[in-house]
Amino acid sequence: MNRYVWEMNVMEAFLRTIYDESHIKINEPLRNYAYTKIGGSADVLVFPVNEEQVQQTLQYADLHEIPVTILGNASNVLIRDGGIRGIVMNLTLMNGIERQGNKVIAKGGASLIETSRFALSHTLSGLEFACGIPGTVGGAVYMNAGAYGGEVSDVIDHAVVLTVAGERRILSKDELGLEYRNSAVAKQNLIVLEATFTLRPGVREEMEAKMNELTFLRESKQPLEYPSCGSVFKRPPNLFAGKLIQDAGLQGVRIGGAQVSTKHAGFIVNVGESTSDDYLSVIRLVQQKVKEAFDVELQMEVKVIGEDE
Repeated sequence: MNRYVWEMNVMEAFLRTIYDESHIKINEPLRNYAYTKIGGSADVLVFPVNEEQVQQTLQYADLHEIPVTILGNASNVLIRDGGIRGIVMNLTLMNGIERQGNKVIAKGGASLIETSRFALSHTLSGLEFACGIPGTVGGAVYMNAGAYGGEVSDVIDHAVVLTVAGERRILSKDELGLEYRNSAVAKQNLIVLEATFTLRPGVREEMEAKMNELTFLRESKQPLEYPSCGSVFKRPPNLFAGKLIQDAGLQGVRIGGAQVSTKHAGFIVNVGESTSDDYLSVIRLVQQKVKEAFDVELQMEVKVIGEDE
């Protein structure tokens, strides 16, 4: 039983004082917002449009001990079938991007792909690597997202964040503690409102060619025709997770609606109404078999959130 049932009406009534009707949804299926097309319902799902709404929501939740979960594009997230209790905040409406000199300033809910395209339109180089990463800027800072030899830590200057209690902070690159698929944002459960990237003047034709090349590589090698959470596992030192999985004979292995991709073994795809249990069962099987075959422990890159059904 939902332990927040007794206060749902009160919580909903408060949230309706700060959110427009179209920006608040009750008992909303989160699979509609996730790249995996998997996930149970949120008790309350809200779409803030400014920092004040985020702060008010966090402060109310902190006062009443209501859990808050932040979602962007949910591209590297697996949401369990039991859904998420309390308040889920989807930040994708906070998506403004602007230029100041050689800097690009993007809100936390802005698409990382759109941010890289914005930089291209202003002939500012450095974000080309991000042209195919489907997450938001906030999610990219959270996990120090990267691809094809580049990552957020290469170009970020600073970020504006909120604590879970709604306290605003500005963190320098050093304070963000960016490391391979991790950060101080993740460790301290911070919320990214805005990130500033320091770029350099580029040559548009060269930038465009690089982005076209990376897009081709992504589309030709990744199973984009199926829902997935992207690359499931972190890269082991001096190894490649996909190669290990392939060499362990696991490509094409399926449990329920979840399958190790036949196109790229580092991906697990939803090939037919997969549940989160199906997906997690494939993950555990892959980890077990790779450990047995190569004595390598694959660490998950994807974040698993929510409750069992």
